[in-house]
Amino acid sequence: MKYNFITIEGNIGAGKTTLAHLLAKRFNARLILEEFADNPFLPKFYENPQQYAFPLELFFMAERFKQLKELLQQKDLFQTVTISDYLFTKCLLFAKVNLPDDEFRLYQRLFDIIHQQLIQPDLLIYLHAPVKKLQENIRRRNRPYEQGIPNEYLFNIQETYTHYIKQHDIKTLFIDASNADFLSNDIHINVILDALSKDYDDGQHYLTLP
Repeated sequence: MKYNFITIEGNIGAGKTTLAHLLAKRFNARLILEEFADNPFLPKFYENPQQYAFPLELFFMAERFKQLKELLQQKDLFQTVTISDYLFTKCLLFAKVNLPDDEFRLYQRLFDIIHQQLIQPDLLIYLHAPVKKLQENIRRRNRPYEQGIPNEYLFNIQETYTHYIKQHDIKTLFIDASNADFLSNDIHINVILDALSKDYDDGQHYLTLP
């Protein structure tokens, strides 16, 4: 294992949390999971995006910052690896999709101040799946407020993520998760484990699951 802090990212329904759980168990790692269910604005946002987008994104940013700041400052002699199922920068990426320009500019100023205070991951694992696959996963996990998410919204999130990663030269394992089944297919998880034993330069490194 070459990395001490790994972050897993991807669109809604890409399988981030499932993979994070499996890797944390395999490496006896400290696990940081996004506490999205605590956001009181999330169901309201899906019903009325224009009215609730700004408080939604502010709440997410504050909670993610608080969680990462506290957990990453703690030293654990028995868990030297940390795995998170979100990148703090997702605050900015979702805000870019959800907020009008004037609100986004204000939000970005706040984000820039906060972002500097956090440790950045050694490696980003990005799960990329087509919108059809995302919708199947969303239906399967059956969170009521997610069931009406339109394809266009998922596509916009996807485009925003991939553009950001390619523009910022982040050390990224970019995984085609079109047929990913990390729970039932040992070959898929073993491909990830093998990839984590290697060193990578900054930038994107593409991986396809068999």
